[in-house]
Amino acid sequence: MAETAVLTARSPAIWRDPAVLVWAILVVATTLIWVLGGDQASGHYATTALIIVAFFKIRLVILHFMQIRDAVWPLRLIMEAWVIGVCATILTLYWTGLPGA
Repeated sequence: MAETAVLTARSPAIWRDPAVLVWAILVVATTLIWVLGGDQASGHYATTALIIVAFFKIRLVILHFMQIRDAVWPLRLIMEAWVIGVCATILTLYWTGLPGA
């Protein structure tokens, strides 16, 4: 119930469901990735932003649609560490593999 406290009683019933709200955030993030990645010469910073947004989306899916949000804290801690670790590893490999790095 705490997740829906932000929404008022006047909000349409569909927006009171946290899954719908997360889905809408995922749609916006996907659109952002599509816009940023649409230009093939977007640059290294845009690629970094794409990777970070992608891992943000992964985290949302794991937390809300795989029910890890309500899991015991050691499991959630392992998941958070995995997401951060894999994202950091991919970004490190990307940036160290660039010409001139």
